[in-house]
Amino acid sequence: MAVRIVRLGTKRAPSEGTRIGTVRKPPRGVPKRRFAADDWYDVWFPILAPSVPSMKIAQVAKSPKEWARFAQKYRAEMAKPDASRALDVLAALSRHADFSVGCYCENESRCHRSLLRALLAERSAKIRR
Repeated sequence: MAVRIVRLGTKRAPSEGTRIGTVRKPPRGVPKRRFAADDWYDVWFPILAPSVPSMKIAQVAKSPKEWARFAQKYRAEMAKPDASRALDVLAALSRHADFSVGCYCENESRCHRSLLRALLAERSAKIRR
């Protein structure tokens, strides 16, 4: 049992389990009935997505310093009670069920899902690579 951190819209791994979309908006141009069938996500969970202002910082970040600014802002958002509790629930579930969380970004190192990975690890989530 474990959580995987994935790119939404990619082929699912065997035993991946429920795929959770931690994104602000659903995929463009994809009918809702196709979200799961086309490997986007089974459940939309935007509480773990960066806010629009934070997302804009990430999108223009070119230097490590700019990315660190985004990371700090995103971590502050995830420290708020509702998001923090959601992370706690996912960390606990990772020890008893297979599921995945993800985002659309191509490069995980410049995506909030890299920070999600770290936040879940800090909560002792069982993470599968």
